[in-house]
Amino acid sequence: MVQVTFNKEPVNLAGEEKKVGDNAPNFTVVANDLSEKSLSDFDAKVKLISVVPSLNTGVCSKQTRRFNQDASQLKDVDILTISMDLPFAQSGWCAANGIEEVTTLSDHRTADFGMKYGVLMEHLRLLARAVFVVDASNTITYVEYVDEVTTHPNYEAAYKAAKEAVEKK
Repeated sequence: MVQVTFNKEPVNLAGEEKKVGDNAPNFTVVANDLSEKSLSDFDAKVKLISVVPSLNTGVCSKQTRRFNQDASQLKDVDILTISMDLPFAQSGWCAANGIEEVTTLSDHRTADFGMKYGVLMEHLRLLARAVFVVDASNTITYVEYVDEVTTHPNYEAAYKAAKEAVEKK
């Protein structure tokens, strides 16, 4: 079980921890237009999945804006940001921040993604900060569960893993 802290307090994560080499489980989340989306909607492409507690917080906002800004470095990669924020809030946040290269998705209905990827901070009903890279055949090629939820992930390592997954495609 992955151990992380949130504001330096230990937090237990519910769900199944993922490791490099695991088959990426399909999941159901909600798009900004309220339609259901799943991993299979992004089949045959490399996916960089950025997981944040809430877009309306400093680090989460910066993380999502950074992946949006750096998307041009990641040719042939779908960048998904998943949080528990409501789809309406995600849509408004994206419009206010000029987010056009990242697809924001909400896990608020069932926490299906959170449970299947082991990032659900159950007692807070938020997702822990993490990054997953999933190749075109839906194998996980990179995993980072950020030790302290209030800090940034390793962007360079995620970019490198995504580029390597595209090259192997």
